Amino acid sequence: MVGIKPTDLAPSASVKFFGAGTAACIADLVTFPLDTAKVRLQIQGESKAVGEALEVRYRGVFGTIATMVRTEGPRSLYNGLVAGLQRQMSFASVRIGLYDTMKQFYTRGSENASIVARLMAGCTTGAMAVAFAQPTDVVKVRFQAQARLPDGIKRYNGTMDAYRTIARDEGVRGLWKGCMPNITRNAIVNCAELVTYDIIKELILKYDLMTDNLPCHFTAAFGAGFCTTIVASPVDVVKTRFMNSTACQYSSAMNCAVTMLTKEGPTAFYKGFMPSFLRLGSWNIVMFVSYEQIKRAMTRAQQSWESPF
Repeated sequence: MVGIKPTDLAPSASVKFFGAGTAACIADLVTFPLDTAKVRLQIQGESKAVGEALEVRYRGVFGTIATMVRTEGPRSLYNGLVAGLQRQMSFASVRIGLYDTMKQFYTRGSENASIVARLMAGCTTGAMAVAFAQPTDVVKVRFQAQARLPDGIKRYNGTMDAYRTIARDEGVRGLWKGCMPNITRNAIVNCAELVTYDIIKELILKYDLMTDNLPCHFTAAFGAGFCTTIVASPVDVVKTRFMNSTACQYSSAMNCAVTMLTKEGPTAFYKGFMPSFLRLGSWNIVMFVSYEQIKRAMTRAQQSWESPF
């Protein structure tokens, strides 16, 4: 990321890698209920696509959260948290932690990265992260959507049981279900999120609007979250529907998108937009602010360790 002064010790690749994963886990702990509400709103109406009557159970972000707490208990807001933290530790470490390294690769070490180089770096690390961490995302989404089953029956009894059950019933490929739409989504998200944050922060520092500190990080992160939600919401809805679907419900991610369009109309692609924005906006703020502080703390610790005297 931009903002390092010449006199500062630049964070190493390992500091960025582990710092990004840690910051993403902190952000997930804070915003996970919003993510769960988003998933519930996104899959609402899916029954209509297979010929059943539509029951509108959830209305709005906070209405969804209130309904879940009332009918399933507060713990339901954190269904899939373990898989979510596993996902962030492996996923964010790659897509965020390796972004600067990949940006330098495309610019051949130059500090002046063009928008094209930043977009290519974002797409590359986003695709790499999905290929590596997709099973954790599948399990997280399945847990968050469990309330769809009748009579309180749960699809999975635990995180490890979910991995085993999916591999047994759907094959190992089931753990990578929705991989292609997720690669598409995360290429878009990474470009919108990281590149937007990078550019906004760079402009703020260039024109001396703020110093390289918390208010600057907060502003850049909020802008990145808003842009990301607008761009990525349609792909995110398709990804969630497809990953949560039962066997043979959709033949492909494209079939899922076409079914949504024909049965529910174009507005279906922006279902759960408000929780998506609340979640992505708050997630970006917590993650980037934490990431910047963790990078600085780890870099100082590393510097002290290497130069004790």
